[in-house]
Amino acid sequence: MGKTYERIDGRLRAFIEAQHMFFTATAPLAADGTVNLSPKGLTGSFAVLDERTVAYLDFAGSNAETIAHLRENGRITLMWCAFEGPPNIVRVHGSGEAVFRDDPRFPALLGHFPAVDPSRHGLRAVVVVTAELIRDTCGYAVPFMTYEADRDLHGRRFAREDDAGLDAYFRKKEHIAASIDGLPGLPLPLPPTQ
Repeated sequence: MGKTYERIDGRLRAFIEAQHMFFTATAPLAADGTVNLSPKGLTGSFAVLDERTVAYLDFAGSNAETIAHLRENGRITLMWCAFEGPPNIVRVHGSGEAVFRDDPRFPALLGHFPAVDPSRHGLRAVVVVTAELIRDTCGYAVPFMTYEADRDLHGRRFAREDDAGLDAYFRKKEHIAASIDGLPGLPLPLPPTQ
């Protein structure tokens, strides 16, 4: 039933880009470390950069597990599943990197997300993933669900924060500068944009 792909193009790319949400999975190297699984959504915050590279915007939140795991070992899996239309699940297994706001590559990467105003969401980084294994599976057991709209709560909450306010917010959270397992997370103070 499942198929392996060499690249993200054609029907596969169209499927990925049409989904309203996806999931990221990461883990530390320690055998007893905490596995992290995060939902991602917000129209326009995901982009296919080329046939083997994708990226998404990493926004303010209450932890930084994905960033911490990527900084330690780079392993990441992204997953999309069809909640509408024909059943399908796509996974991109690969290596990822959090490109922070003070990185010289950041402005060019941000150009891949023209539909998102990053100032409204407390943008922390652009996560870039290089695919090492691309697979799909049937998704027969995934339920039908209907997309209504993006929630506006995140944008409303973080639109009122400048860099100093974001830094203060991040410092109050227990798992931003360090992960649940104590790995380095988001660099603080928050790197400025270039």
